[in-house]
Amino acid sequence: MQRAWNATRYSLAGLAAAARNEAAFRELVLLLLVAIPVALWLTRDGVERALLIGSVLLCLVVELLNAAIEATVDRISLENHRLAKRAKDIGSAAVMLALLNAAVTWLLILL
Repeated sequence: MQRAWNATRYSLAGLAAAARNEAAFRELVLLLLVAIPVALWLTRDGVERALLIGSVLLCLVVELLNAAIEATVDRISLENHRLAKRAKDIGSAAVMLALLNAAVTWLLILL
């Protein structure tokens, strides 16, 4: 039980750190806060609601992973290096694909 409690505390600390330090994370949280009521209002099917809300939640998850990659790379070195750039660019690409997935999901369900 102690392990589960510690894991929960670490997770909440991570969310708080992202909210404090990551503007993109805060923007996606705002998007989620708008998306949830809109998804509940515009759909009648639980599966559609899950897909709409889940696609935005996926963006948050990918943004958290991207922020972790960027923080790790910056911790190792602030010097410009091709591998550091590649890691950050790939993390950014993952966020872009998650956002594209959310946009396509919303368009396909709502149109």
